[in-house]
Amino acid sequence: MYTQDQLKQQVAAAAIDFILPKLQADTILGIGTGSTVDLLIDALAEHKDKFKAAASSSERSTQRLQQHGITVLDLNQVASMDWYIDGADEIDAQLNMTKGGGGALTREKIVASVAQHFLCIVDESKVVAQLGAFPLPIEVIPMARQVVTRRLEQLGGQVKWRSGFVTDNGNDIIDVHGLTITDPAQLEAQINDIPGVVCCGLFALSGASVALVAGQQGVTTMS
Repeated sequence: MYTQDQLKQQVAAAAIDFILPKLQADTILGIGTGSTVDLLIDALAEHKDKFKAAASSSERSTQRLQQHGITVLDLNQVASMDWYIDGADEIDAQLNMTKGGGGALTREKIVASVAQHFLCIVDESKVVAQLGAFPLPIEVIPMARQVVTRRLEQLGGQVKWRSGFVTDNGNDIIDVHGLTITDPAQLEAQINDIPGVVCCGLFALSGASVALVAGQQGVTTMS
């Protein structure tokens, strides 16, 4: 029986196998954030001579990439990328995702928007029939926290402020429990329209292109 840490190692290794044939000397890779991505970065370091640079979604990932000698470009220097690689807190069969457990959702969504394809790497515990069991993270402007909270409560959510946590952008995170997410893209658009919301943790309007899922029987592909 593999542990969750072992499954993360397996899917990080599978991601390297997936992406290596696609690397060229001028390739810029989009790199996400989280414990699985940390393992990906460590594995990617062995192949840093096969691509040009990375664009990172967090200070955490930037530091780890640079520690391995991988060049990290400011996203303003990047016109396009072929692939963005990141994990998820939940993913469904349609490749809609909930992200933001680590609080980097806004930068993750921005970097992902520049890439042609999104490779999601998860263990099988993150695959769900319907999004919503994992609380939905939302980044908000601090002065709008209560305004946004009231609007989300009207949608049926129970809202908890992630007290003491500040995003890399200097904003707050609120986590919304108890939502029934039957139409992820519609809910993402609805939440994005609330004044004061910086970014919603639903990745459905632009979901994953491919997902690699590590389980007890090996790594499988969802597409």
